[in-house]
Amino acid sequence: MIEFGILVAYVAIIVMAMVPIWIGSHQSLEQKMVETMKAKDAYMFPVVGSCVLFGLYLLFKLFSKEYINMLLTLYFLVFGVMAVGATLRPFIAPFFSKSLQDEKPKTFSLFSVAFEWTVIDIFALVLATGIGAWYVLTKHWIANNILGLAFSIQGIALLSLGSFQTGCILLCGLFVYDIFWVFGTDVMVTVAKSFDAPVKLLWPKDVFAEQLHFSMLGLGDIVIPGIFIALMLRFDVVRARKQKVKKNFPKPYFNFTYVGYFLGMATTIGVMHVFKAAQPALLYLVPYCIGSSVLAALLLGEVRELIFFSEEKSEEKQQKKTDSNPEKKAKKAKKQPKEANAPKKQSKEANGAQKPKAKANGEKKKNKKQATTKAK
Repeated sequence: MIEFGILVAYVAIIVMAMVPIWIGSHQSLEQKMVETMKAKDAYMFPVVGSCVLFGLYLLFKLFSKEYINMLLTLYFLVFGVMAVGATLRPFIAPFFSKSLQDEKPKTFSLFSVAFEWTVIDIFALVLATGIGAWYVLTKHWIANNILGLAFSIQGIALLSLGSFQTGCILLCGLFVYDIFWVFGTDVMVTVAKSFDAPVKLLWPKDVFAEQLHFSMLGLGDIVIPGIFIALMLRFDVVRARKQKVKKNFPKPYFNFTYVGYFLGMATTIGVMHVFKAAQPALLYLVPYCIGSSVLAALLLGEVRELIFFSEEKSEEKQQKKTDSNPEKKAKKAKKQPKEANAPKKQSKEANGAQKPKAKANGEKKKNKKQATTKAK
């Protein structure tokens, strides 16, 4: 039998993993500035990740953990506060007036980097700074989880795999990476236990115990499958466009992969509990996520469409359709700013002002002619 406290911890870990995937995937539909991964990046990701992981392992072995964690905490704290601020903004915006919600962002430069901000952004950043200060002063596990969840949501929302093939390359590469560093060496477990920064989610196995022992999940086990699931949601959007469905469109690929992720997490925790040993989560998550998406394609008869799905190509096709459609062209022309028409208006006014002058000059010439005829 599983103890009640441990069961609560397992359920909490699964819920904390699934919530940011849902939020981040849907926020990715509204993002304009997205970092797209190429196939070359996906091939190199496990190699670079291995170098960073082994480098951290050597640092923890050779130097004091306190100083290393101090530097890493400072580094992740800056980005964590920004991530929390960006995550909180959509949730606190409805509590402000409509004028503040529609406020145009102002810009300022810091070290040659331009930043945009509004009053709501500043308020969200103040709240995020308070959470960051709470984490630094107490290292409380709840503050850690808030920063970790914000990292996960923003990572899923802002990173794009670009294509299904790139997603499979990345997941399969990290599948091998995770197995090697967990089962082949003690590197992954050592770094995870020594790394005192908000890069993992924690939940105590017994909340009321004097000394807390935690179940943990690395953010990589959320973000990496999460960006793949978000890609499947955007594939559902492309399918809906073809079917000319705008609202409440079906999401079979997102739903299948989301359920697949849940089953993968449940399997990971089940195996970990039975064998009482740390498990590489991607060992189970990768087959479930890729397998569930392919299963959905088989059931819908869209295997070819899924395998060759590319966001860049779908956007190009959509652009060509809008360019060839005169109605959409007219709508785009109407959306152009009125300032573009200002020079035309000015030229018309100038021409209108020149016409009376021309008439006056004509009348003068007529009067001169009449005067000359009278003199004759």
